Amino acid sequence: MSKNPSSNNELPHWFTQKAEARLKFIYGEAKTQTLMERLITKLFPLYAEPTSKNSSHKEEIWNEHDIILITYGDTVQQAQEPPLQTLFEFLNLHLTECINSVHVLPYFPYSSDDGFSVIDYKTVDPLLGEWSDIERISQDFHLMTDLVINHVSRENLWFIDFLSRAKPGCDYFIEKPEDTDVSMVVRPRSTPVLVPAHTHEGIHHVWATFGEDQIDVNFANPDVLFEFIDILLLYIAKGSRFIRLDAIAFLWKKMGTRCINLRETHEVVKLLRDIVDVVAPGTVLITETNVPNGENLSYFGNSDEAHMVYQFTLPPLLLHAMYHGSSQYLTQWATDIPRPQKNCTYLNFIASHDGIGLRPAEGILPESEVLSLVDGMHEYGGYVSMRTDQLGKESPYEINIALFDALKGTHLGIDEYQAQRFICAHTVMIALQGIPALYFHSITATGNDYQGVEQTGRTRSINRRKWQYDELLALLNNPTSMHATVFHELKRLLKIRRRQTAFHPDAIQETISLGENLFAFWRISTDLQQRVLAVSNLSPEIQILKLPEHPLAEGSGVWRDLIERTALGKNTRELKLYPYQSAWLEALD
Repeated sequence: MSKNPSSNNELPHWFTQKAEARLKFIYGEAKTQTLMERLITKLFPLYAEPTSKNSSHKEEIWNEHDIILITYGDTVQQAQEPPLQTLFEFLNLHLTECINSVHVLPYFPYSSDDGFSVIDYKTVDPLLGEWSDIERISQDFHLMTDLVINHVSRENLWFIDFLSRAKPGCDYFIEKPEDTDVSMVVRPRSTPVLVPAHTHEGIHHVWATFGEDQIDVNFANPDVLFEFIDILLLYIAKGSRFIRLDAIAFLWKKMGTRCINLRETHEVVKLLRDIVDVVAPGTVLITETNVPNGENLSYFGNSDEAHMVYQFTLPPLLLHAMYHGSSQYLTQWATDIPRPQKNCTYLNFIASHDGIGLRPAEGILPESEVLSLVDGMHEYGGYVSMRTDQLGKESPYEINIALFDALKGTHLGIDEYQAQRFICAHTVMIALQGIPALYFHSITATGNDYQGVEQTGRTRSINRRKWQYDELLALLNNPTSMHATVFHELKRLLKIRRRQTAFHPDAIQETISLGENLFAFWRISTDLQQRVLAVSNLSPEIQILKLPEHPLAEGSGVWRDLIERTALGKNTRELKLYPYQSAWLEALD
C-alpha cells in the first residue's frame, strides 16, 4: 500500500462521489458530511495520485497462473516451531510450481469455531506465530486474509466493554427484548437469534446469527464501519492481496425483513470496494455468501461490488453428479452461469474448511435429490448440519465430510475408483472459468477425521485434521500411498493448467452437452488463439466421446490432449474415456 500523499490534497472525484452516495444511503444525509470528512482524513495519507506512466498501463488483476491453496495456519505442524513457519516451509518446498496464492484461514486469537470467533483482529494468534510470519508468506505468495466482519467473540474487548456498559463497545452490538419476533430472519443455524448477555445492568439479549459465542456487531453505528475499515487497511498493509468478507450476507439487520442480502449490506461492500480501489489497487475483495445461487451472484453488483464471489453451487452439484454418474443438473447450471462482468470473476472450489453447503443448490437440485445425496454421505461416514427456516422447519444446511471420503463410491456403493473419481472432480473444477482454490486436505487426500470430531465435539472437525509434518511427508513420499498418488497427480494437472491461456479467468466458457455421463465445456482464450475442450467421464463405465466439429475449419483438424500429452489424428472422430478420465483437448491449427 502506498503511503505517498498526492500533491493536490484531494482524493479523486470518482471516489468521493461514490463514497458520499453510499454513506448517504446507509446512514442518512444528516450524517454524511461528517462521515465523509472522517473517511477522507483516514484515506488521504494512503493515496498516491496516478502518474501518467502508470495510469496509461493498467496491470491485469489475475491470470491463468493464479491458483489458491486454502489452509489453516496450523494444518501442518512440527515440534518446537511456530505452525506458520512450518506452513511456509511446506509451501516453498512442495507447492511453488503449482500454486501462487494462499488463503490462511483466520490467524487471530479466537475463542471458538476454529478462528471465526475473533478476540483480537489486530494481532496474530501467538500459538501460530506473529506478524512477521504472515508477512513472510505474503512475500512469496499472494495472501488471502479473512475479514470476519459480521460478528466477534464474546471475549473481544468490544464485547467486554458492552458487558460493562463502557465506550466504545457498549454501542457496538444489537440489543433486542427476548420476546422480539424474529421469525422472518433467515437462519444458517438452529440456534436462537437472540442470546443472553450478563451485563452490569442485568441480562440483555443480543443478536447472534451463528451462535452464542459469535455476537453480531451493529453496522447501523458508523463507528463500527470505521473500526472495520481500520482492520481492512491493516491487513492490506501486512501483505494481504485477497480479502475474504466472511458471512457478509448477514451484515445488516432490519426488523420486518429477512435480515440477509439487504441493500445496506451491498452498499457497505461497494464502499469497501471503492476504498481498496483508491488506496490499494490490485487488492481483491471476495464475498463469502453461502446462499442460493442468484443471491450469491448479486454480490458482483454492477461490476462495482465484489471482485470475486465463491461458486458455492459447484460443490453440491459436482458431488451429486459424481455420486449419480450424471451431469444433468451440473450441465444445466453451467449452461446458465452468466459470464462475469468486467474486472469480476468466480472463485471455484469443491472443498474447504467448512462442509458442503446445500442452500446454494436450492432451485437447481430437487429436494428429493438433496435428501438422497445426504443419505449417501451418511453412508460414507459424513454428518449433516441442520438449519431452521422461517416456518420452524428443519432442513439440511451443510454436509460435513472429507471430500476424499465423500467420493469413495456412488449411489451403487463403494468401489475401486475413489482416487480416480476424486482427481476427476478436481480436473473439472480447475478448468472452469474463474480462479481455482484447493483445500489443503484435498491435495493430500485426507479422509474423515473422527478423532478430531471426538476431541472438539463439532462435526465440522471431520475435515480439519492437523498433520504432523514428518508423518505427512512420509505418506507423500511413499509411491504406494493414496496420498502420494493424489498429491502428485493434482500438482501435475495444476502445472499444466497454468500454461494454458484458455484457462485465464477471463477466458470464454461455453458449456456443451455430450451425453448424461459426460460433462464438457469449451474454454477459449480472450485473444481466440487457444481453444480447449474440457471433458470428463463422470461414470464408472467406459464412455465413447464423439468429438464435435473441429472449431478451426481451415486448420489441421488435429486435437492434442493436454493431460495425456498425446495428439489425436485428423480423422479421429471418437475418443475412449475410461471411468472418471478427463481430457483437455486443444484444437490445433
